[in-house]
Amino acid sequence: MPSPPTCPPADADRAAQIAAQHTRIAALEAAMWRGGFDAGVLPSYQAAFRELEALIATRGNDRRHHFVIVIPVADSPRHLRNCLDSLLEQCRSYAYGLDAHGRFAKITVLVADDSADPSSIDRQREIVRALAEAGIDTQYFGIEEQLALLDRLHDLDLSGVVGKHARSAFGHKGQGMMRNVIYLRLAEMQGRMPDRRLLFYSIDADQEFRVKVPTVDGGQCPGAVNFFYEVDRVFSDTDVRVLTGKVVGDPPVSPAVMVGNFVADVLAFLREMAVVGPHEAYRQPPVDTNGSGDAAYHDMADLFGFNAGENAYRYRCPGDTAPSNADCFVDFAGHLNRFFHGEHPTRVTWYRYTPVPRSVQPARTVYTGNYVFSADALNQFIPFAPLRLRMSGPTMGRLLRAAMGDRFVSANVPMLHGRTLDETRESEFRPGVWTSEQRVDLCDEFERQFYGDVMLFSVERLVATGHVGARLSREAISAMRDTVEGEMLDRYQLKRATLTDHLERLRVLLHDPSRWWNRGRVELAALQSFDSFIDNASHNFGVDSPCFARLEDVARRDEWRNRQLDAIVNLNADREAWEAALQRLRSRASS
Repeated sequence: MPSPPTCPPADADRAAQIAAQHTRIAALEAAMWRGGFDAGVLPSYQAAFRELEALIATRGNDRRHHFVIVIPVADSPRHLRNCLDSLLEQCRSYAYGLDAHGRFAKITVLVADDSADPSSIDRQREIVRALAEAGIDTQYFGIEEQLALLDRLHDLDLSGVVGKHARSAFGHKGQGMMRNVIYLRLAEMQGRMPDRRLLFYSIDADQEFRVKVPTVDGGQCPGAVNFFYEVDRVFSDTDVRVLTGKVVGDPPVSPAVMVGNFVADVLAFLREMAVVGPHEAYRQPPVDTNGSGDAAYHDMADLFGFNAGENAYRYRCPGDTAPSNADCFVDFAGHLNRFFHGEHPTRVTWYRYTPVPRSVQPARTVYTGNYVFSADALNQFIPFAPLRLRMSGPTMGRLLRAAMGDRFVSANVPMLHGRTLDETRESEFRPGVWTSEQRVDLCDEFERQFYGDVMLFSVERLVATGHVGARLSREAISAMRDTVEGEMLDRYQLKRATLTDHLERLRVLLHDPSRWWNRGRVELAALQSFDSFIDNASHNFGVDSPCFARLEDVARRDEWRNRQLDAIVNLNADREAWEAALQRLRSRASS
C-alpha cells in the first residue's frame, strides 16, 4: 500500500503556491534592477509580496520573526513623522505579517523619547498615537516610564552603561545611553512574549525605509526593498545574532571627518566655474553610484580599509534640464552650509543593488541607526555610552566581532538617511552643534569625534591582543591608548594643514574681481553663502580654531584620558551588572 501523505492535499497545494510566488518575486526583482532601477516594475513587485502574504495568512501558523522596531528620538518631531510615514508605507506596500483584521501583527514599534522640549514631547506623542491608529502596534516610552524602569534596578550599578542623570533633567542623554535604556525595556518585552521569535530593529528617527537611486533629474527615493522579509530570511536561514545595514543618502559621520574632501570638492567646482562662461550649459557629472560603499565621504577612509581617492567629486545640479553654469553656481551655494548639519552635497551615497542573501558577510562595524539583533544578543549594550563619544557603532562592532565572530554580519539593507530638513536646511536637533544667524559651531561634536576615534582604535588594538577590560593593567591600557591618541592627533593636524591651504585658495578665487560671479552675474546671496561656508569651515577647523584648541588643552586631554581608561577598565564589571539587570527584568516580566 502507498504511504499516507505527510500533509493534507490543501496544505501541499498552498506550499506549492507559496513556492511559486517566491519564484515570481525573484524574477520581478531581477527585472526591476536589470540595468539600473526600473520604477515601472516596482508596483508589480510590491503587489507580488502582498499576494505572498495573503497566501501565508491563509495557510496559518506563520512562524516568521516578529520585529520590534526601536526608535530613539530627541526633539525631532518632523524627522519622526517622516520616519514613521515611511514605515507605514513599507508595511502597506509589502504587508509583512498582515492579519485578517487589517493589522500588521508581526510589527511592534517602540518610540523612546529623549527630548527636553515639552512641545516636542507633545507632538511626538501625537505622532505615535496616529501610527497606532493606522494598524501598527506602537508604544511610547517616555521619560517617566524610563525612570520607573531604572527605579526597578536601583540597587544595581548601571552607571557605566546608562550614566547618572538628575531626574529633573533626564532628556538629551544621547543616543548610546538612550538605546541602552531601551534595551532594558526590550528585556521586559521578551519576558512577556516568550512564544514570539523576536528580532529587535534599531533605527534612527532621521532615517526612512527607502533607498536612494541615481537618476538624471537628481535621484529618487523609492521603497524598493522589503526590509522585514529580507532580514527575516537572513535570521531564519543562518545562525546570525546581529545584522547591520548601512545608510544611503547623507553620510552617517560628522562634518569633522568630511570637511577636507568637501572643501577640495568646492575648490574644484569654483576652479571649473572660472574657465567657463556663466550662460554656457553646466557639464553634469555622469549618473552613477561612484564612491558609494567606499566611504568616499570620509577624510580618513584608509583607516577603515577603503582606498582614499584624491580625485575631486563634481556636484550634480538637480532637474532633468541642462542648467547654466550661473544657475548651478547659485544652486550649489544653497547647499554649502547644509554641510555643517551633516549633508554632503558632492558625495551622496547611492544604493547599489545586490540580492540580500548574496550580500551577507562578516562585519566589524555596527550602524547603530540600522541594525537588527536577536534576543540572544541583548547582552550586548552600546559600550562606553556615558562618554557620549561619536564612533560608538564601530567601537561596538569591534567588540561584537570578538564575541560573536561570523554570527555578526552586514547585509545590503541600507536605509535612507536625511540629516537636514528642506524647510530649514538644517538638522532638526543635533547635540553638540550650536547655530546662530551666521555661525555654526561644531566644537563639542568635533571633540567627541576625535576622542571617539581614539577610543575606537584603542579598542581595536585591545581586541587584537585578546585582552579587553580588567585583564590588562591600567598602565598597559593607558600606554596603548596614549599611542593611539598621538597618532590620531598627528592625522588631524595634517588634515588641518591641507584644509587651511585649500580654504585660503578658495577665498582668493572667490573674491577675484575678474571672475564673472563678481561682475553681477549671480545673486549676492549666493556669494554670501560661499563666504559663510569659508568662514564656518575656518572657525571650526582652521588656523585659530577653538575646536582644535580643545585638543591641545593639556588639562582636557588628561580628563579625557582618565574617563576613557575608567570606562575600559570597568567594562567587565559593567557587563556583569547588565546581565543581572536583564535577568531580573525578564524573570519579573514573565512571572
